[in-house]
Amino acid sequence: MPGIDECLLDVMRLPGARGAAVVDWTSGLALGTIGDSPNGDHEATAAETAEVARMAAEQPAFARLSPADGDRPPGEPPGPPVEDVIVTTHDGYHMLRFVVTAFDSSVFLHLWLNRSEGNLALARMRLGELAERLVLA
Repeated sequence: MPGIDECLLDVMRLPGARGAAVVDWTSGLALGTIGDSPNGDHEATAAETAEVARMAAEQPAFARLSPADGDRPPGEPPGPPVEDVIVTTHDGYHMLRFVVTAFDSSVFLHLWLNRSEGNLALARMRLGELAERLVLA
């Protein structure tokens, strides 16, 4: 199971990956970063993307409980209220993938993908796999 650094290295192997980060959406702090940042400052980008993640996760229109939440086995942690958020720009994609952990986690993976070189569907599937395997210590 990969830690933060290994996870970020794997993310950067995606075609078109420009930069990535693991971010705590409650504090806006970057727990790890790699590659470029859209505004040249990884910490500022982490704080800005945390605002988007927090808005999506806390809004009832997006974060309503699904009927399956009551069917969760005892002891299994609840999943994040939102699976992922995708923002498109004229030259790129920003994907925020929430990470499920055994504790009350508020962590997500942020991938910045070049629009002309990247494959959004592939990136979404791969980021989901990495989020499931990520170990946060």
